Amino acid sequence: MEGLLEIISNVWNQGLLGIGVTEIIVSALIFIGGAIVRAFFVGSTMARLEKLTSDTESEVDDVLLESLRKPLGYIPLTISIYIIAVYLPLSGIAELFATNLIKAMIAFTIFTALANSVTPIFQAFTSSTVLTESMTKWLERAAKVIIWVVGIGIIFDIFGVQIGPLVAGLGLFSVAVALGAQDFFKNLISGLLIIGENRFQPGDRIEVPGHLHGIVEDIGFRSTLIRMFDTAPMLVPNKDLSDVSVINHSNMIYRRISWSVNLTYSTTQEQLLSICEEITAYIASNEQFIENPNQESFARTEELGSSSIDLRILCYSNPVSFNDLSKIKQNLIFEIIKIVRNNGSEFAYPSRSIYIENSEGLDPSKYLTKGLSEKISDESNPQQDEV
Repeated sequence: MEGLLEIISNVWNQGLLGIGVTEIIVSALIFIGGAIVRAFFVGSTMARLEKLTSDTESEVDDVLLESLRKPLGYIPLTISIYIIAVYLPLSGIAELFATNLIKAMIAFTIFTALANSVTPIFQAFTSSTVLTESMTKWLERAAKVIIWVVGIGIIFDIFGVQIGPLVAGLGLFSVAVALGAQDFFKNLISGLLIIGENRFQPGDRIEVPGHLHGIVEDIGFRSTLIRMFDTAPMLVPNKDLSDVSVINHSNMIYRRISWSVNLTYSTTQEQLLSICEEITAYIASNEQFIENPNQESFARTEELGSSSIDLRILCYSNPVSFNDLSKIKQNLIFEIIKIVRNNGSEFAYPSRSIYIENSEGLDPSKYLTKGLSEKISDESNPQQDEV
């Protein structure tokens, strides 16, 4: 305890590293003052800039302005550090370090502003349909990485760190990493191909037959995030989506509905014609269905099946969501059931008739179930009442 008090006494009397206690206290107050001014400076500056951008219709300048809020806060802190460096009697290494720190703060403020401006700038490209959403995200990430790599390199150079040997060492290291990270680069290139070919975008419903079916949420450098219909997220490597056939349901012009309806053979020709006409009229009059210029919608007798007369129903709807399509199908099913029953027909189901030749001496019980064999036996040998 006495040793600690002695250290405090020496610092109070002699200062720290040649700097007096009074100067340290004044420097601390200057820094605190800079922090206080920071809040007022950012608020007043943002308010003035918001007045300038309030008259514009575009929202890009508003987002760009908001992205500059944080870098603006570094300006008062940098100025306070500069005032402290001028005020303190620094010399030698301490003076050099303070000078480099101020330069690094200025560089950090500039590159932070540039990095934060990337997002609103690329949003402007997306809104003008110059680039797709996925391409914008990729370019945005790449731009931020480049900005920060350059910025960190400049800050290192300010402090006298030679980045040449560091880059050379990283080059050798990257070769070693590349040999062991071939899958990563395959996925990276596959992701670029997916975006370049515009195979799908975030929000699209895609399907790989027999493997996955869901909504694309994000296309990353290495993998694509797909939200399955059970809401479970699935991360799929980009190379797996680049090397297979992917069905993009969101790019469909029409939603095609093609069904086979099976009616019993007791249905007459007049009933068949009436059923087909009423179903066709329902499709033509319902706003949920649209016309395909390349193929008309219809309901027709298609073929004679093994146990039914088969009708073919073909129609198209707008490229609606999966839930909306299921509602359209449900309404169509209800209408078909109503039309078929109103016309006195019935739906057929797979059936098979069995004919048994009961030759003399054949015991049916050897080939049939107990109940059925007893019935056949009773029918073939009826009992006569005694008189």
